[in-house]
Amino acid sequence: MSRLLPRSLFGQVMLAMAVALLVAQAISTTLLYRAAEQRRELALANAAAFQLVTGQARAERGRYGRGSRFDRQGSGALDGPRLPRRLRYSESDSNPLAPSDTRVADREAAVRGVLAAQGIAIADLVVARRPTLSDPLVAEARERFPRFAARLRDAPPEMLVVGLRQQGSDTWQVARLPIPPRDRAIVRTLLFQTLVLFIVLFGLLWFVLHRITRPLAALADSTRRFGGAGNAIIPVHPSGPDDVRDLIEAQNAMQARIGAMLDEKDVMLGAIGHDLKTPLAALRVRVESVDDDVARARMVDSIEDITRTLDEILLLARLGRADRPAERIDLYALLVSVVEEFEDMGEPVVLLEGQRLAAPIHLTWTKRAVRNLVSNALRYGGSAEIALYRDGDEAVISVEDMGPGIPEGRIAEMLEPFTRGEGSRNRATGGAGLGLTIARAIAEQHGGRLVLSNRESGGLRAELRVPA
Repeated sequence: MSRLLPRSLFGQVMLAMAVALLVAQAISTTLLYRAAEQRRELALANAAAFQLVTGQARAERGRYGRGSRFDRQGSGALDGPRLPRRLRYSESDSNPLAPSDTRVADREAAVRGVLAAQGIAIADLVVARRPTLSDPLVAEARERFPRFAARLRDAPPEMLVVGLRQQGSDTWQVARLPIPPRDRAIVRTLLFQTLVLFIVLFGLLWFVLHRITRPLAALADSTRRFGGAGNAIIPVHPSGPDDVRDLIEAQNAMQARIGAMLDEKDVMLGAIGHDLKTPLAALRVRVESVDDDVARARMVDSIEDITRTLDEILLLARLGRADRPAERIDLYALLVSVVEEFEDMGEPVVLLEGQRLAAPIHLTWTKRAVRNLVSNALRYGGSAEIALYRDGDEAVISVEDMGPGIPEGRIAEMLEPFTRGEGSRNRATGGAGLGLTIARAIAEQHGGRLVLSNRESGGLRAELRVPA
């Protein structure tokens, strides 16, 4: 269910507003429709009582006259076709209910209340629904008056038959009223009202949210692109409401401070590297004067070990500080050049045939990451097998070996700096513990990841995944 919901602020607010408006309009429609039905039922009750009290003769002579309470509440309360006067009111010696009639208790109670309010002493009262064409008087009128039969084509299909016998009388007064259809205009009105509200509210909401989300999107994009002093820091222009403007200004100030600190760090690292490499070079020259070949070789190895470790530390610290943007490079050609380097050194490295893929990368960094993975495979497995393939939106450079692999509980630990697969401090057997860390940092700098997993047949699989 959560996958179907919009994930952006704009979409969620718009959806919440749409749902709230629909619920509010549904409640309003229900209440208005019920009120309209109550008015319709009251009008039917008043009209029925009006016809019973006045009767045909009194209605013709106008004894009550226009403007009376019954005339206001009854005769003008219903819209639609009306029956002829002879059918609206009649008198009978027997109960007007027929076996097929449906007695309506709620309407009967409404008519009883109206008649009682007028001081009518009710001995018996019946209210029933009856198909218009099945009424005896209507059928007789259809046969005698062809014009009336034509009028019945537009008449409602049902009528209300109300029979009243007053106390002290054996005569039944019968009133007939066409039951008007339910008013559909209110539904159309409410639908039109809902449409207008949607257009007005959504238009205003879109304008407000657009002023909020547009600068936030620009801020998010600037934050993603922020890479410190190696990349130009372009501040986001403050726009939108004051709260969003304050956030953008604070973010711009923070990026400027971080960029300045990274610049200072690069200067400091450059100075450290220069200050350390200069005495190491001088020491390397002095070591050459040592007469003992074994001691001299050990000292040279130690100096070179320190120099390589220092280079790796400086490289790891500078990752992400590229002076130029990534370029779209043929990854297969890159792997071919790396494999040729190891073949020239006589190392057993194999590149499997695969599809040619291009991806936006930093060539020097990516080569360094692949070299680290291959060196790691050679160090622990004795050989390396490289493959290139596409997996969804990612280009995958896979390096496999036949070594002992890594215990499942230590895979995440092996990606941390200065973590080695074996306990010795010898670079020939374990390195400095920065190879996988550098490869992971390079993958992440490209928006990718480094994935380590043990092969079922034994050995380790290292996957350098970058967006293709």
